[in-house]
Amino acid sequence: MSTEPKTSKTEAKLHWLVCPKTIKGLWVGGIVLLLIVTWLGTTVHPHSKFGLEGTPTFYSWYGFITCVAMVVFAKFFVGILLTRKDTYYDD
Repeated sequence: MSTEPKTSKTEAKLHWLVCPKTIKGLWVGGIVLLLIVTWLGTTVHPHSKFGLEGTPTFYSWYGFITCVAMVVFAKFFVGILLTRKDTYYDD
């Protein structure tokens, strides 16, 4: 195993999606996009059907909470239902 420091030649062999510079750019771009969409949501008058829907940035925090709930559901509940023994293929 080599302990050489990464050089530009080594980084050039990496796929563009796994380069640290690209990953940082995607995170920054995503956060900026979310901030812009959230800000635009505060500039439009909502025609809400119920009271909570009319709060500022409702769709942003509702979408975030829904996404977290889906991940938790998939991780714990679906994962428990689909889990097999370690010897599943040996039997």
